[in-house]
Amino acid sequence: MSAQGSLDSIVYSPQPGSYNRHPLSQAQLLAGYGIEGDRKGGNPRRNLNILDQEMLAALATEGIPTGPGVLGENLIVSGVAISSLAEGSRLRIGQQAVVETVTLRVPCYKLTALDAAMPGSVVGRVGVMARVLVGGAIHVGDPVTLLPSGL
Repeated sequence: MSAQGSLDSIVYSPQPGSYNRHPLSQAQLLAGYGIEGDRKGGNPRRNLNILDQEMLAALATEGIPTGPGVLGENLIVSGVAISSLAEGSRLRIGQQAVVETVTLRVPCYKLTALDAAMPGSVVGRVGVMARVLVGGAIHVGDPVTLLPSGL
């Protein structure tokens, strides 16, 4: 059985040494890298940060600043509980791209600039780190499908 959701946001950081994130309506995912042109791409254990819209909504009710890229994520999806996925879960995004969850994301000290209670207050709730297994074009609004185990 596969869960189906959608891609709500794509954000990347094009400049070295900057936390500034820029929204995109489409992007190219590169296998083993992440979003083409993202300064944080290429790390084998963290090609992408993925967070789900439902968790963002819960964080917002606690007064935590949210919005595309605010918490450092690259992709926001809805309809798939990202933080609940087992390590090694695979998601198809759009027609071709496939990503695999690696580990829960450990929130960074830079989040303290948004809220003094962070990063401690969001541990386990800021999505997952994933690697791109199959590259391809992705677009905001694309389907996001949890693939059956073993694919």
